[in-house]
Amino acid sequence: MKDTKAPTSINIAVLTISDTRDEISDTSGQYLADQLEQAGHRLIEKRIVADNIYKIRSIVSSWIANDNVQAIITNGGTGLTGRDGTPEAILPLVDKVINGFGEMFRAISIEEIGTSSLQSRALAGVANGTIIFCLPGSTGACTTAWRHIISQQLDSRTQPCNLVQLMPRLKEK
Repeated sequence: MKDTKAPTSINIAVLTISDTRDEISDTSGQYLADQLEQAGHRLIEKRIVADNIYKIRSIVSSWIANDNVQAIITNGGTGLTGRDGTPEAILPLVDKVINGFGEMFRAISIEEIGTSSLQSRALAGVANGTIIFCLPGSTGACTTAWRHIISQQLDSRTQPCNLVQLMPRLKEK
């Protein structure tokens, strides 16, 4: 259900985590950038970084510390291989995990990819008042997460509640 007032635009950074993608082959990062802008949000920065926990953590930490970044969406590095390190990079930075995101993502994904959805370590959390979503690297997974969860939770008109309306209170002590 949506409220009828105009949506609140927020500032979002997108990080693709991959050892092989570049600006031309980064279809997942570009999909997310396009979708958030179509939804009326502002793309603050879009980057690609190698799947290295310290490089990931460095970029995400700088965005968390930047008061101009309200949300971060990463894609890639959430699988089970030895090179997949996004959860290990992000979780130490998170103040609160949004457990329901990973649970919902896998529940929705089972309809699309069956039991293979158990291999996803997609997660979300809040760090210094910044909302962070960590998605698998496939464009299909990013589409699923955006269409079914993220777009609605980053829409200030979604009722009965959404993450945007919580943003002013995320830094409360």
